[in-house]
Amino acid sequence: TFAPPFAVINDFQLLASLSPRDKRAGYVEAVKVALIRDRAFFETIERDAEALREFEPVAMQRLIFRCAELHLNHIATSGDPFEFGSARPLDFGHWAAHKLEQLSEYRIRHGEAVAIGIALDVIYSQRAGLIPEATSARILSLLEKLGFELFSNELLHVDAQGRLMILTGLEEFREHLGGELTITLLAEVGRGIEAHEMRVPEVVEAIRELHQRALRRSQPSA
Repeated sequence: TFAPPFAVINDFQLLASLSPRDKRAGYVEAVKVALIRDRAFFETIERDAEALREFEPVAMQRLIFRCAELHLNHIATSGDPFEFGSARPLDFGHWAAHKLEQLSEYRIRHGEAVAIGIALDVIYSQRAGLIPEATSARILSLLEKLGFELFSNELLHVDAQGRLMILTGLEEFREHLGGELTITLLAEVGRGIEAHEMRVPEVVEAIRELHQRALRRSQPSA
């Protein structure tokens, strides 16, 4: 069974045993909770981005502590610690991430998949008129500064009918939530809102935008 623990001990020395890839993978959960809960924390991550990219210990400790604090506050105050309800804001960016992990046969780490999922939902939020383009660009830029790739070829995988397989992640997420689709999108940095539908054409356009962004970044500068 799963239950909220009585306590969690964070031993920062444990980080020394991780590869750079696995250290980085944890950052995205901090970006996620900052985006939906705490604008000031997001701005702190922006200021610390270069230090975090180099795995500077003080910056990492600051990020881990506040990230854990925000997650704990949500679990303690949301009234739904066992997640019986359909609203799960801490799953921001996760509907696509879970499917990407599966499609890649878990070659893509969870954190790497969540970074892509957040990028996808941020662009969708922009296209839905919830946030301006400047905000979207700011978020994507931070994820890239931290060392994340925001596109993987699995986003373009299709089934026998030519349908993008990533889109089945929406239906699987709906089932995971017990029947009603509830997706967290962004209203602004620091505030998430609930949506009960994702318009497929706009999701596809968001995927194309991420693909084009990745192609531009891969081309050598003049």
